[in-house]
Amino acid sequence: MRDCLSLRKVTAGYMPVPSSGEASPKSQLLEVELTVGAGELVCVLGPNGAGKTTLVRVASGLLGVTGGDVQLLGRDVASLSRAEVARGLAVVEQQQEHQMGFTVREVVAMGRAPHQGAWMRPTERDEVIIGEALERCDLVSLARRPAHALSGGEQKRVGIARALVQEPKVLLLDEPGAFLDVRHQLDLYELLASEVKGRELACLIVMHDLNVAAQFADRIVLMKDGRVVASGTVEEVMTWKTLKETFDTDLYCGVNDLTGARFFLPMRASKQVAQST
Repeated sequence: MRDCLSLRKVTAGYMPVPSSGEASPKSQLLEVELTVGAGELVCVLGPNGAGKTTLVRVASGLLGVTGGDVQLLGRDVASLSRAEVARGLAVVEQQQEHQMGFTVREVVAMGRAPHQGAWMRPTERDEVIIGEALERCDLVSLARRPAHALSGGEQKRVGIARALVQEPKVLLLDEPGAFLDVRHQLDLYELLASEVKGRELACLIVMHDLNVAAQFADRIVLMKDGRVVASGTVEEVMTWKTLKETFDTDLYCGVNDLTGARFFLPMRASKQVAQST
């Protein structure tokens, strides 16, 4: 398996805000080592403030590093133009905000920009790719609707469709399941898993849902306080001890008898349970 995205001893963070003169210690990465290979779906889990969203911004080249380097398809991200990055990597951010005046299909079509000329005139191939993405993301019936008027979950699906039409080799997603109902959330992750294997994409997903991650991830990365604390398969990493150390809380770790997938339930403190009985 070849590495498509690689972070090597990356240290990064936001500069102090001039008005306050203080930097947030929660938005930093400290010597992070992480790789994602072709055909691999990697889920990054951790508590709020662990540095997960910062990781996405650094991996995409939107935030520079103060130490180490980020390699995209064998090249240093810092040396690439935004157009070159966009041809190799697509990002779906946590919040999707689409400008007024554009339909769903028009927003999705914008994903083809890195492959088009200055006039951005769609080719027949572009139209086929756009149509396939709309269908895979269950957006055909919404294609002519104003994108800004959709629900949060629908807008998230638009963002994913737009990313897919970029035909990237690397896909970065920040909480893609947020705002989605149960059916569309599972449909989304089934779609991502299928795309990752079928197109040999390298996919890095930042998320909070331990149960979904356990079902779909090839590899789990646990983060806390800007550092990677564990990396490996679900069975290797998602243990009671490691999860407790990461999230500072007790979690019941079980196994689904039907599928063999692990599942996790938060546990109330024994003292609190005793007081309530």
